[in-house]
Amino acid sequence: FLAIVIVSITMLLFLHSVRSSLFVLVALPASIIPTFIAMSLFGLSLNLLSLMALSLVVGILVDDSIVILENIYRHMEMGKDKVKATIEGRSEIGFTAVAITMVDVVVFVPLAVSGGIIGNILREFALVVVFSTLMSLLVCFTLTPLLAARFGKLIHLNPNSLWGKINIGFENFITRLRNSYANILRGALHKKRWVYILVLVLMGTSVAFFKFGFIGTAFMTKADRGELIIKIELPNTANLTETNLVVQQAERIAMKYPEVKGVFSSVGFSSTAVVAGAGKPNQAEISLTLVDKNQRNRSDEVIGLEIQSEISKIPGVKATLVPIMVTGNAAESDISLALKAGDRKTLMEAAAKVKAVFEKTAGTKFVEFSIDAPKPLINIQLDYDKLADYGISAYEVGYTLATTFRGSDESKFKYGGNEYSIMINADPNDKRSIEDVKSLTFSTSDGATYRLDQFAIVEEIMGESVLERMDRLPSIIINSAVVGRAPGTVANEIMSAVEKLDLPSEVSYQYVGQIERQEESFDSLILALGIAILLVYLVMVALYENAIYPLVVLTALPLATIGAFLALALTMENITIFAMIGIIMLMGLVAKNGILLVDFSNEAREKGMPLVEALIEAGKERFRPIIMTTLAMVFGMLPIALASGSGAEVKNGMAWVIIGGLTSSLILTLVVVPCTYYIVAKLEFKFNKKKRDEEAHALATYDAEEFKKTHYIA
Repeated sequence: FLAIVIVSITMLLFLHSVRSSLFVLVALPASIIPTFIAMSLFGLSLNLLSLMALSLVVGILVDDSIVILENIYRHMEMGKDKVKATIEGRSEIGFTAVAITMVDVVVFVPLAVSGGIIGNILREFALVVVFSTLMSLLVCFTLTPLLAARFGKLIHLNPNSLWGKINIGFENFITRLRNSYANILRGALHKKRWVYILVLVLMGTSVAFFKFGFIGTAFMTKADRGELIIKIELPNTANLTETNLVVQQAERIAMKYPEVKGVFSSVGFSSTAVVAGAGKPNQAEISLTLVDKNQRNRSDEVIGLEIQSEISKIPGVKATLVPIMVTGNAAESDISLALKAGDRKTLMEAAAKVKAVFEKTAGTKFVEFSIDAPKPLINIQLDYDKLADYGISAYEVGYTLATTFRGSDESKFKYGGNEYSIMINADPNDKRSIEDVKSLTFSTSDGATYRLDQFAIVEEIMGESVLERMDRLPSIIINSAVVGRAPGTVANEIMSAVEKLDLPSEVSYQYVGQIERQEESFDSLILALGIAILLVYLVMVALYENAIYPLVVLTALPLATIGAFLALALTMENITIFAMIGIIMLMGLVAKNGILLVDFSNEAREKGMPLVEALIEAGKERFRPIIMTTLAMVFGMLPIALASGSGAEVKNGMAWVIIGGLTSSLILTLVVVPCTYYIVAKLEFKFNKKKRDEEAHALATYDAEEFKKTHYIA
């Protein structure tokens, strides 16, 4: 809603009347309502991603209507009546409107048909953008011209009123800005080499942000949901009662913090165990609920680390902070590296070395193995010869041991028509030590009694509590949280250090979990980006029926990355899957400006206008709609970029990418695209005889005054 209000104010400032602004704004409900119908037909739902898509396209949905309406009013200012101005204005710019809409659509097609995790996450997002954008094209070709033809009216500003003074001052500012731009463009066309050098320097600087650590990589930005989990682990010998006492002490520590609103504890439970929910008497989890973000001045991570540090001071307690994902579930570790080997001893030795690398790397915290440390076990080896001599079976030994330590409820008691299970178990005082195990007695059929240690070797050993296997090989996973740095950057440093270790050749390693998904997702998104650029080019080739000038438009695409990366660096955001979506989205948005410039330049040259003059006039005449559409999109993104509610961090980065990319492309595209067009046109003129003849004929018949009159050029 806030985005719609900001876009409305922007339109009012440029169009000077509520009437004209409403012509544009009516495109929003007229495009969004049919989008809901399309979503229903395709079985899509309203969820986090589909709603995010609708909030992002607010600026896109008014773009086509802005371009159409601005051109209609330009024809009305020539003195034409409303109907004629509408028909000719829409017809003149209709081709361009189709082009700028289709490039928006095709960049999302690869996302909609992607497979894997990216396809599962982003399919609904992409389809909602495609549906709404196509609906906006239909609206700008039907409803917007209809409203302009029936209710359109030229606004004559009154210089004596406050509203008139504000708008006249704004128009004078835009005019001065346009004239200054025309002078800059004229100079740039004669200094093209310096323009490209400046662009290369800016692009090199933006890429260097990655090299020097200003921008990191992550699968998804950590969201401050105001929810935390602190995992508590005691020594393996601790029982449930001891763990419960420690948890009560930890609860008192957590509740001392004013930011903590609620505490929920689970004793003997771990949601992050190898087998989720597996019960262990020495483990517990404390779930903390914090007050709303606007009622505290610290992030949930900072508060959680402080509470975790204080709980860790309890003797014998190991406390670990587990963040909550945007979905509300306990997040897995930021970095997980799996090691495999044929021999478990070799594997554990290698894992110890790799764990040391983790602990030395800046930013890592809570480094631990996926399996617990070896714990004491009682090993019983039966002497089958003695068992035969005593007349005791191995089954009897196993059953007695199970009944003694685990209990048996096979016995039943019936009363009043009901049956009750009877749990038979040994007294806790009789199973506390290895001596108690050795002294277990077994009776034979002839009445003789024997102790367990008379026919078995009973000894205490250290054994693994869990054995993991991956690809049929013994394996272990080293998990680590990351604090204060980007997980992807830390993972790259760890991998570089591990590759330098002298590990046995039989030990192999690979990232799993979030880092694995991040790598897979980035590969898919980069492929989608490449396909999107190719589709943008093919769409323009089909529309222009020319394979050269679409390349001129494509030169605007890299310019967007300059501002996108700068915005990420300044806002201290990372490249995540949503930031990558923003970059893909930019490919369609930025191409619009290039299309508007190239389209007018082609038309002017076909009428015989000299090349340099055509480029300058294209820049001047398309300056206003480019400014309007870009500012509408930028201001429409600001509420998302500045949002600070629960989970807003996930989409902040995407909005900043789009704002930065649009801003840099607005400034640079207006200069770089005309310079590139100039070079391409000169090369075409040099090597294409047919083009030379056509241009010579056009120049010979060119009437500057007539062209300016028909195109209303000041």
